[in-house]
Amino acid sequence: MSLINLSAYELNDAIRKKEVSVLDIAEAYLQRIEKVEDKINAFITFDRDLFLSRAKEIDGYIKEGNEVFDFTGIPIAIKDNICTKDIRTTCASKILANYISVYDATVIKKLNRQHFLMVGKANMDEFAMGSSNENSAFGPVRNPWNLDCVPGGSSGGPAASVAAMEAVCSLGSDTGGSIRQPASLCGIVGIKPTYGMVSRYGLVAFASSLDQIGPLSKNVRDCAALLEIISGYDECDSTSIKADIPKYTSFLNSDIKGMKIGVPKELMVREIDSEVRDLIYKVLRMLEKSGALIEEVSLPNLEYALSVYYIIAPSEASSNLSRFDGVRYGYRNMESATLREMYKKTRAEGFGAEVKRRIMIGTYCLSSGYYDAYYEKAQKVRTLIINDFKKAFSNYDVLISPTSPTTAFKIGDKADDPLMMYLSDICTIPVNLAGIPAISLPAGISKNNLPVGIQVIGDILREDNILKIAGAIERDVKWKISPKI
Repeated sequence: MSLINLSAYELNDAIRKKEVSVLDIAEAYLQRIEKVEDKINAFITFDRDLFLSRAKEIDGYIKEGNEVFDFTGIPIAIKDNICTKDIRTTCASKILANYISVYDATVIKKLNRQHFLMVGKANMDEFAMGSSNENSAFGPVRNPWNLDCVPGGSSGGPAASVAAMEAVCSLGSDTGGSIRQPASLCGIVGIKPTYGMVSRYGLVAFASSLDQIGPLSKNVRDCAALLEIISGYDECDSTSIKADIPKYTSFLNSDIKGMKIGVPKELMVREIDSEVRDLIYKVLRMLEKSGALIEEVSLPNLEYALSVYYIIAPSEASSNLSRFDGVRYGYRNMESATLREMYKKTRAEGFGAEVKRRIMIGTYCLSSGYYDAYYEKAQKVRTLIINDFKKAFSNYDVLISPTSPTTAFKIGDKADDPLMMYLSDICTIPVNLAGIPAISLPAGISKNNLPVGIQVIGDILREDNILKIAGAIERDVKWKISPKI
């Protein structure tokens, strides 16, 4: 079997047994990238020579008799809003097109201790604002299942790179579904951890109370293993949680008999495509046969989640993105006569249309006379949503819903209708507002040969429960399909 078809734990086993070298793996992936990358556009930065030289370095490290860790020599793609020292971090924006980070994000430091093999910096929606990966200054990413379709966003590049077998795993960020929705549309697995479980230090901020880094991979085991590596307390992140990190892979073969699953009726709304709905219920019936107890549940305040999110997230973005002004780093308009004109022209030319839209929405919501009516009220409703989840988890181990209301849509179909685009995240946004963990994994394939994802939601710090159910789903669905690219 080709090396690019193997999972991270299979490659790790082969490296430990000295059946393959890291350079063998790198050359196999390089061949694949050179074959498909022009069609997918998954990477903003990919350095062929650096990739191969790093593989040789890791081989040297192994030959010296050093410890081989779970991700030693494993090719991993990194979303381009995660800082990597001496390598471009652009956030897919013109305003940071040539920015070279001077430090590594905490998650990169943790992976470096594993001696991982970074493939490159993956394409994304500009500043992680989008659901289709069409909002990139470096061009849209295309879905490996159908090149006319979007891969989802904002982590479209990380998801597409794994689905197209250009990387074994990837790291993305999730502010309102940006790991789970592209995982769903690309037929892979993605986890959004409990808020604070993974350090945000070195993640370029979009909405600080919502952002979270998480893994994407071909299967649940790789995802769980990668989550374990990047999790843990970090004194550099004031929102980091001090909590024990269990061995997440130990939960995957658990018996789910007696586990209680709630199906929120507010996440099975009319916007859910009938084919998506049918596949979700098919999986629920499988889980029921395995002994899980399934009931419909109501979380009444979830109907306000989309409205709440599109007040809170743009407001925080308006504040966070004020630092990109052309003074300290990044793009600067050089033809301005005054400082004010330089600010205005730099930001007008440096930011794309969707980022400008969200900055303006957020600035309006935070402005004098409107703060109480919008931002403060949204935070109060957010508390009601959190309380709905708390109540639900007092009765249920996990909640299950579709990840995305539809399969991948055509590039350009929703580009001129922001509201329809925002509705793509209707099932994922509540999770971020509540700060709880969730996983998306394949539930099946549609009649037009596009993946459908199922979302498993857990209580705070109960990644164990979502992984137990995800493991059972993976065993039942037996997802072995990959895109024909």
